[in-house]
Amino acid sequence: MQSRASQKSSDQRVIKKYPNRRLYDTDTSSYVTLGDIKRLVMDNEPFVVRDAKSNEDLTRSILLQIILEEEAGGSPMFTAPVLANIIRFYGHAMQGFMGGYLEKNMQALADLQAPMMAGMAGNNPFQQVQEQFQKQTEQFFGNFGLKR
Repeated sequence: MQSRASQKSSDQRVIKKYPNRRLYDTDTSSYVTLGDIKRLVMDNEPFVVRDAKSNEDLTRSILLQIILEEEAGGSPMFTAPVLANIIRFYGHAMQGFMGGYLEKNMQALADLQAPMMAGMAGNNPFQQVQEQFQKQTEQFFGNFGLKR
């Protein structure tokens, strides 16, 4: 019987990053682009990006690259003030809490997305979600003595 860690890694698609900056999908035995990796993300495909030589996990840096490309094109999701606030949390006592907080709220938004789209005929569901997140945020920061 496999351990959970080895089971998880065997279920993940492995993308190798070579020194020439090319990405190689070991499942399809072909080179891929950041666009291909973005499609894996959009399709909820589990994957990991590893350095071909050191086997270091590079997944986060590749995902950040995709976000950077998305932000540079079209209409960005993050304003300069939002990015500045994120930067300010690095080195702050609350840095450890911020990742979990953002992750939990992003998941809550994703969980609400399908029912909201189905109920769009009623009042503005996006305003309701915004108000809910605002309350959660104020409560979260209030726990640390920070007020708006």
